[in-house]
Amino acid sequence: MTETRDDNVTWLTQEAYDRLKSELDHLSGPGRIEIADKIEEARAEGDLKENGGYHAAKEEQGKIEARITQLQEILRNARVGEAPRKEGTVGPGMTVTIKFEGDDEEITFLLASREESGAPIDVYSPKSPLGSAINGKKIGETTSYTLPNGGSISVDIIDAVPYGEK
Repeated sequence: MTETRDDNVTWLTQEAYDRLKSELDHLSGPGRIEIADKIEEARAEGDLKENGGYHAAKEEQGKIEARITQLQEILRNARVGEAPRKEGTVGPGMTVTIKFEGDDEEITFLLASREESGAPIDVYSPKSPLGSAINGKKIGETTSYTLPNGGSISVDIIDAVPYGEK
């Protein structure tokens, strides 16, 4: 059996999918109507150059449209369920324990979509620099990734188990 892999897939629980779908439905329906009404009310007040309410409503409209686009992209690439997981190999849906080079402290987190933010532990995205670097690595392996400042840091994979089993 071969495992196909698509890095654009976002794995979501049914609860997270339903919550995001509900938010999208609200924003693209009643949310758009509400902001259009606010803009129209502010426009009716007169001079748009000095109309703070109008500019605030237009800014809010831009944020709503950006969130709608973001939600559509997430849901377009979403799969409900659990990502294929293999104990001992880092991947989405795994509780991962790592240790940074030169640091004795271990860090444990869930490697999953940020939309799973209801998890009781820290969540790191598989698309983040750290997530990308460790994804697919096995316990005992060391990898490195580039930091935002351009430097590089090594990471040791200490443990990787399916979320909820530890």
